[in-house]
Amino acid sequence: MPDSSASRPKIVVLSGAGMSAPSGLATFRDSNGLWANHRVEDVATPEAWHRNPQLVLDFYNQRRVQACAAEPNAGHCALADLERRYAVVVITQNVDNLHERAGSTRVIHLHGELTKARSTADEALVYDIGAKPIRLGDRCERGSQLRPHIVWFGEAVPLIEDAADELRDAAKVLVVGTSLQVYPAAGLVSYAPAEAEKIHADLHTAHCPFGFRALPGSVEATLPALVREWLA
Repeated sequence: MPDSSASRPKIVVLSGAGMSAPSGLATFRDSNGLWANHRVEDVATPEAWHRNPQLVLDFYNQRRVQACAAEPNAGHCALADLERRYAVVVITQNVDNLHERAGSTRVIHLHGELTKARSTADEALVYDIGAKPIRLGDRCERGSQLRPHIVWFGEAVPLIEDAADELRDAAKVLVVGTSLQVYPAAGLVSYAPAEAEKIHADLHTAHCPFGFRALPGSVEATLPALVREWLA
């Protein structure tokens, strides 16, 4: 059966922490460089894991519960509505599943997913765990400790090339909820076609990329109006 999306214009969305902030999920930058009173060096690096795995597990277990309790906001739902007319690919820096729960069907998680655990021995062994905690002693089928399925600072971003490929043939590119300060994700905007319509929607658009139209404001307010315009 042919892919009906092939005949529809393609929209690529690059979303960041500001996408989920209206749903009540705290962002790292808006909390003075702290997540739940922890420095990134203490909870989000390979070194932190080797130094104190219990602290890292406790931190992500807490974030997992919070993310699963949160609900998609109007911005998430608006992006899902775009699939009525467009082939939409969401490339997100967020580790929650709010895009999927709102109805988006093609989501690339650059930085991993809170609702999954993976083996410390084999990155290909990934398990859906929902809101459940990961505990010391929880092991993969090969007998190794499970860790959060998260790309920590200092680790490679395995899906970055897939994301770049998606951008190359986009008719519209929407950067939403990110100040574009975290690399390599921020560098993805350079792959947007020159002729594509490009919009940067965020509370802070002072660093709006060249060729993008700035759409300042909270995504739950700005995205529904933009999507209505694109669907009209």
